[in-house]
Amino acid sequence: MPQKPRPLDETLSARDWWGKELRNWRRARGLSSKALGAKVHLSGTSIERIEKNERPCDAALARLLDDALDAGGALVRLWRLVEEEAGAQRVDADKPKTEPLLDGFGGLAKGILGEHLPVLPDRSLSPVERRSLFALTGIAALGPGMFTDLLPKTGPKALPTVVRPEDIEQVRTAANTLAGWDNLYGGGGIARRSSIGLFIWAKDLLTLKRPPELDADLYTAVGRLSIVMGASAFDAYEHEDATHLLQFGTWCAEQAGNWHLRANALNWQARHEIWCGRPDAGLTHAENGLVRSDRLTHREQAMLHNARARAWAKMQNPTETLAAIGQSDDVFAGARNGEDAAWMAYYDEAQHYGDSGHALFDIALLPGQSPAMAARRLRAAIEGHTDEYVRSRALSGTKLATLIMATGDPQRAVAVAHRAMDEVGRLRSNRAVSDVQDLAKASARYARKSEVAELRERITTTVLV
Repeated sequence: MPQKPRPLDETLSARDWWGKELRNWRRARGLSSKALGAKVHLSGTSIERIEKNERPCDAALARLLDDALDAGGALVRLWRLVEEEAGAQRVDADKPKTEPLLDGFGGLAKGILGEHLPVLPDRSLSPVERRSLFALTGIAALGPGMFTDLLPKTGPKALPTVVRPEDIEQVRTAANTLAGWDNLYGGGGIARRSSIGLFIWAKDLLTLKRPPELDADLYTAVGRLSIVMGASAFDAYEHEDATHLLQFGTWCAEQAGNWHLRANALNWQARHEIWCGRPDAGLTHAENGLVRSDRLTHREQAMLHNARARAWAKMQNPTETLAAIGQSDDVFAGARNGEDAAWMAYYDEAQHYGDSGHALFDIALLPGQSPAMAARRLRAAIEGHTDEYVRSRALSGTKLATLIMATGDPQRAVAVAHRAMDEVGRLRSNRAVSDVQDLAKASARYARKSEVAELRERITTTVLV
């Protein structure tokens, strides 16, 4: 007689609670542990051990299990509590014996607010630390006066007494370096781990004395760094962080009177909202960015029109999508060398085609639409992106493979997909992971074909690493 499974106690921890919910969903779907394991390439024993909190699990596997059980995101949402609890436990383990209270929080200071995280390079930012960083909500939480007293008290003084042009140049260099790492490795890699200390130092420069003629340059440099970090947080799916950082970057741009930086910030706010399922809010940001378009360069206008196109595409409005892409194409044709700020160097022809191709992807399979234009643009992006923009090339490659698979050519889709997977495997990008999972779903109907089965196995391996 089979042994009755032992009851699970969800009160022990968030992880135990998650395991019990996994078992509940599995039983509700009428699946044995072996049957569920087969869907995610694990043994039945592994599934049982995950349910009993005896085997490690991570966010990627939690998402796969949620998809396999058609749980509608319930297991993914609950997994966030597991991560938060784990983050709190790490903070408690690292906490000194005595820790001062931080005024305004009504309790012990946690994470970055109490631990001087910038001088601990071996730790990543935990959910608890992120909540502490942004606990005061909105742009006010990121006012330049915050964190000044929390820098290391020993050793050389961390901040200068007066802001110099050399300090501003350091902030520019930091932003450029982080942007390069983000494009090359993804937002979840070295860019994410390295940025928080730079941000605090740079933002605190705003509290210092400086000649008035440095104001605009300082706000521009700090705003640019905040936008780079916001884009990186977006790629890592740290959405609350991304929202606040991009808002702060917009505020800095407006303080500097820099229309070009403002356009860049609102472009990222638009794309973040669209990705998070709020295309109407994204459209508002994009159109706000185009206010006084006469002050923007051709590439900046094209970038924002493509953000509009992506919003309209998510709202399944082909007419407005195509109109926005047409406007973007027209204005991009007038782009001239030397008219843009250095941070717009990424927006070349490959980026333009990829950006519009992603918008076209979202309407390609709607009634009356053809996938041909989306495929052409995505292919042009793949061929045009240099090795500095691995993530962009990988995202366009995955989208193209998904489109080809969805239109009934699995053999050609597999060839495109494997090239994209070569690059996805080098990244730490949750956006790339999501696109790969969409590719896996599109390939499901061809899963019995050997070449597709091999691709699906590779996808599972890549996502779980």
